[in-house]
Amino acid sequence: MRVLARGSRDLLSGVWPEAEFEFADFTARPRQVPWGRVRSLVRERVQGRFGMQRWLGEFDVVWDTRSGDSFSDMYGSHRHSVMSTVHEFAVQSGGSVVMAPQTIGTFGSITGRMLGRLSLHRSALVFARDPVSAAAAAALGRPVDAVTSDLAFAISQPEHVAVRRDVILNVSGLLWQENPHADAQAYREAVRSIIRTLLAQSRSIAILPHVLDSHDRDNDAPAVDALVEEFGADLEVVVPRDLDDARAIIAGSSALVGARMHACLNALSTGVPAVAMAYSRKFAPLFGELGWPHSVSLASDGPDVAARVLKILGERSLRPLALDAQARGRASMTAMLPALESLSFRR
Repeated sequence: MRVLARGSRDLLSGVWPEAEFEFADFTARPRQVPWGRVRSLVRERVQGRFGMQRWLGEFDVVWDTRSGDSFSDMYGSHRHSVMSTVHEFAVQSGGSVVMAPQTIGTFGSITGRMLGRLSLHRSALVFARDPVSAAAAAALGRPVDAVTSDLAFAISQPEHVAVRRDVILNVSGLLWQENPHADAQAYREAVRSIIRTLLAQSRSIAILPHVLDSHDRDNDAPAVDALVEEFGADLEVVVPRDLDDARAIIAGSSALVGARMHACLNALSTGVPAVAMAYSRKFAPLFGELGWPHSVSLASDGPDVAARVLKILGERSLRPLALDAQARGRASMTAMLPALESLSFRR
């Protein structure tokens, strides 16, 4: 979330230098918006007890990132419905609501597609971060205004890289436990196999949680703890203080292996090779547009996942290709500028 927030701010400040920003999501809810359930949002829309519509109406632009990949019912109908309801009420407040660059779809249910279609058609602008998402929007009757890449590429580069490391491994707490996206047992064994082989090759490994310890059960800390208990001092654990620290840590590595999308994007956006352990269709189209072919599929590669990751890490052309992907991603940000500059405001 911090990647998307920072990238959004840096990008939009270049268009509107005097803009002021306020950030909100499920864990940083403004008191005016009862974000938890659709029923609560609808009740507030009717009764107006907390002043939600008045508060939303104070903004010239509502920039909807949907967490980058939550414009979908892949993570459940509740999340999709709540985000879509906030989007709709923001439109009704009178400002310009923009779908920020993100994955669009998949929508596996009739209700999911209906909500997706509504949000797209009610948006002043729609941006996709890959061509498959652009095609999904067009299939719902709302072609996108531009295809770009992820907002990670709008963030300025780290100023200081104090420590140099070899391989950084981001282990996903989402996939470590039972989940609807990938076989947790197979994922855990693939991670262990990668660690064992790299250690046997005398390569050093730093484990980096990208979703920090919190009340959210999908955070990466339990998975990190499990690996430290198993491998002990053979692993370095690097817990970033904040986004700048995370990007500086990653920028100082020779390569990153990760299953968190934005761990991989923080790497590529700083010119560091990233081997993605992909669990959904959001990975391949985005990386493909960057000219970066190095991801493995937890679904289709099955027992060969670890071997494929290790083979990629052994290639010598990774760094130049990563720098090229970084340049492509940063250049793609300009695709949004004409559409953003054309927005007209009420005041």
